[in-house]
Amino acid sequence: METPLDENSIEFRLSEGLSRLATVLGADDRARAKALGLTATQLSVIELLAGRPEGVGVGEIARHLAVTQPSATDSIIALERKGLVEKVSPVGDRRASIVRLTVEGRQSTSAGVAVAGALTNAVSQLPEARKEALLVTVITLIRTLQEAGAIPVQRMCPTCQYFRPHHHADPRQPHHCALVDAAFGDPELRVDCRDHRSPDPAQQAATWRAFTKG
Repeated sequence: METPLDENSIEFRLSEGLSRLATVLGADDRARAKALGLTATQLSVIELLAGRPEGVGVGEIARHLAVTQPSATDSIIALERKGLVEKVSPVGDRRASIVRLTVEGRQSTSAGVAVAGALTNAVSQLPEARKEALLVTVITLIRTLQEAGAIPVQRMCPTCQYFRPHHHADPRQPHHCALVDAAFGDPELRVDCRDHRSPDPAQQAATWRAFTKG
């Protein structure tokens, strides 16, 4: 049984504030989906698949979107009828199937991303330093939820085997990506990178400690 939050605590007030932001984000997603003739869940499926050209299983889609497998299946069937996704069998396993975008599906993703919602517009008005701090905070919260098993593993820079935190002396570009052999700064940290590779637990823990210590 979870301990109820004290209404005077900062955790409670932060939860209240994040709940308000989630409401706006949900409305933004529904508006973007409607403009494309989709439901919000269908748009979420398309956006998830956009970063995974190799395809994703139905169960994994359901886990990432925090919906039931039947709900994910219904959305996939509807997207198949629209010609936006297709089911294929992985090489060597005809009994299984994965879902991936069609050419039309990739085009619809580009159209959806081009529409900025109210929350995106609000964030764009923040000073650059606050945007960077907010991004690091969001990444930290995601990792905490991931470690608690509340969300699936996310493909973030600070949890990638190629990430070298604070590798360079330049405060504007302190980090290093070993995959592309390039320096970059906090504004370029990715929450979902298709080139992400998970290191062993010990390396990931060490990398995270180095990242958070600065």
